[in-house]
Amino acid sequence: MSKRSSSLQNRDFEALDVEHLIEELADLGKSEKNALKSNLMILLAHLLKLRVQHEVPDLMKASWYSSILEHRQRLLNNLTDTPSLKTYLAEMLEKAYADGRKLAIKQGKLARFGIRIPEEAVYPSTCPFSIEQILDEDFYGQD
Repeated sequence: MSKRSSSLQNRDFEALDVEHLIEELADLGKSEKNALKSNLMILLAHLLKLRVQHEVPDLMKASWYSSILEHRQRLLNNLTDTPSLKTYLAEMLEKAYADGRKLAIKQGKLARFGIRIPEEAVYPSTCPFSIEQILDEDFYGQD
């Protein structure tokens, strides 16, 4: 146990290195926000691929469904563990969608075995999914 932790747990506030504690809390907040954004970006990329690339083989779709399940659960866990991130989710949706869109387009260009490579224009430039849909465990992006 570090001196800071023991000082805090023992309520020895005089012995606390407050500046260092503030830095650690800020870093922890950044780490949680980065995890949320990363999971959201991947979730959005796969929701988008299911919407745009609906004619791909079932094996590819199964992989996307698995990724959606995993990253949505991670996202829900992030929000349960740190409820204040729900506000941040709304703030960063646009950036995460832009990154997810870029990822979906790049991955779509890697298609092989006669799979049609979608034009970039078919990927909506703004997020077609609401936060409610994104967090809905039964939503998979298809209309």
